Amino acid sequence: MRTPYITHTFGEAVEQLLRSRRSWFSAAVASSVAWPKKNVWINYAGDDFVLLGTENGERPSAPSISVALAPLSPEAVLAKIYRLTSILGWFLGGYVDVVSYVHGSHPTSFGAQMRQAFTTVGQFGNKAFNCNHMPIIEDENVRVALAFWREGERLTGVHDSYAFLSYFKVIESQFQKSTARVDWFNRNIEKVEGDALRRVKDLQTMAIEVGPHLYESGRCAVAHASFGRKIVDPDIPEDRQRIAKDLVLIRELARRFISDELNIPTSSST
Repeated sequence: MRTPYITHTFGEAVEQLLRSRRSWFSAAVASSVAWPKKNVWINYAGDDFVLLGTENGERPSAPSISVALAPLSPEAVLAKIYRLTSILGWFLGGYVDVVSYVHGSHPTSFGAQMRQAFTTVGQFGNKAFNCNHMPIIEDENVRVALAFWREGERLTGVHDSYAFLSYFKVIESQFQKSTARVDWFNRNIEKVEGDALRRVKDLQTMAIEVGPHLYESGRCAVAHASFGRKIVDPDIPEDRQRIAKDLVLIRELARRFISDELNIPTSSST
């Protein structure tokens, strides 16, 4: 896993870059990680990204990312931004997720109302933002796992059922055979700590086998709604409460998989 030095550029050099191009793609992001107040230009994996600060003009704006468009298509640039947000959120211990985008002749700042609607972001100082030694994601399976992690983090507290499904997919996406996935669950369920371990003990006290419970009463119950089958019914409080209790466990298992099996570091571990 490559974790190179990442160039961070602040101040007038960033403004010169923004003026030097005539075609830009800008994406507003929902973010739970602290965002820079002023523009920051980073070069990650050979690509230039400008993190547009929240206090660049007279009015505050939403966190956003701009990338020079030509010669790439808008779809290609958006894919690069998605990949950046996945690893940026993981690395800094939160989530960063695209909520809106536009392209034009200049980088676009998004209104403060979007920030209030989608973001619980703190702020770095004018030159304090740092994602140095953020890992370069080169393997497709790692990219997919981080994308599902990004979804889960964004949905937690908003829609716990779909957050559960996203965290489950972090692990499910890494195995071709269900037997291998089941084996991994069995080997790792009791290695968790804190609230996740307490949920394991609660299920065991009720004589519930944890692995099958997470699959049948969690993953399948959320993903399917066939008549007569077990589902997570949005109108039944007990169903929603059960998923909320299981969420802390499946999230911790997903985190452990990315950290320990895929060996993706965070800013604290580097």
